[in-house]
Amino acid sequence: MNLNNTRSKYILMTTNTPVQVGIVGLGGIGHHHADRLEDQEAELVGGVDINGEARKNFREKYDVSTYEDDAELLKTADAVLITTPNRFHEQYAVAALEAGCDVLLEKPLAHTLESAERIVEAAHAAEGFCMVGFNNRFSAPVEVVKEYQNEGRFGDFSHIEANYVRRRGIPGRGSWFTSKEVAGGGSLIDIGVHAIDLALHFLDFPTISEVSGTTRSQFGTREDYAYVEMWGEDIGPEGFDVDDSVSAFIRTEAGQTISLDVAWAVNRPTNDEFVLRGTEAGATFDRASHELTIHEGSKAGRDHLTDAEIQTQNSDTHKAEVGYFLDHVAAGTPPERNTVDEGLAVQRVIDAIYRSSEQGEAVSLNTDSVPALSPK
Repeated sequence: MNLNNTRSKYILMTTNTPVQVGIVGLGGIGHHHADRLEDQEAELVGGVDINGEARKNFREKYDVSTYEDDAELLKTADAVLITTPNRFHEQYAVAALEAGCDVLLEKPLAHTLESAERIVEAAHAAEGFCMVGFNNRFSAPVEVVKEYQNEGRFGDFSHIEANYVRRRGIPGRGSWFTSKEVAGGGSLIDIGVHAIDLALHFLDFPTISEVSGTTRSQFGTREDYAYVEMWGEDIGPEGFDVDDSVSAFIRTEAGQTISLDVAWAVNRPTNDEFVLRGTEAGATFDRASHELTIHEGSKAGRDHLTDAEIQTQNSDTHKAEVGYFLDHVAAGTPPERNTVDEGLAVQRVIDAIYRSSEQGEAVSLNTDSVPALSPK
């Protein structure tokens, strides 16, 4: 049963029929998401990939049909998870939305701002919805901070230090990750996208007024690039034409600021720390270790400062994200988190950082020239 008409949506919402899920892009991330469909109210019904070996491996592992193109899958799927290289996000997301499917699209929204805008336009016109894969939003410490924020414990956040720095972590020189044509960028669009999203999430996605950034490519092009481990295969520096580190400063219309430090490779220790400065309290959150500390001051009794360590349960953020997505597919309601419009806001900041680096000066985000897109 799929969601290609109003009647089938009604049936899905009023029965216990599992959501029929397809996956487009059958590489490592596709397998990762397929594994997280276990224990969910969902049934994996097929996969799509242009690579024959990838289709064969997925078919044998999960015992489902696989296809070279998405036409057949979209006839049976209620929802689609898209994990292709960035350049192909638009092609598959728009097709799925036009077929009436709900979409969970891995970050970033697209490889360019223009492509991202077309995905958003398609989502607004569709019966279904598109959600973007910012899995760090489902980290337990992030959810604790957000709840405390909603309760007013922090007052107003004024500045956020957002770091996603790998000492050596280029995902595979010679892969699509290091090709600007396919990925749209390097460290910024691959991992910096998570740091930007979390920072904007903590600031409730404010209007951005100005962005200043510098991108660098200092390690990926070197023959003597030294590393201990690599996510993919190190084919070599030939064709590496993306950034491997980025520094940026973001200013909002309300005067809030974000300092961003991102790297695939740099000669300094790894840093996954977010520091949030609020008018009533602050917080330090480590994205990798999940350590969270609340910083407060008080005049109770005597003037004093408090650093409260918060312990949370570890959680599988991708599984929580997929579960949240499937709940909204089953209910027939668009998600309030990880929305396609939030994905576009992140993409606009990424685009502005790249433009600022190319121009050698700060870039003003003139909202008059960028039409606002609101949920349908």
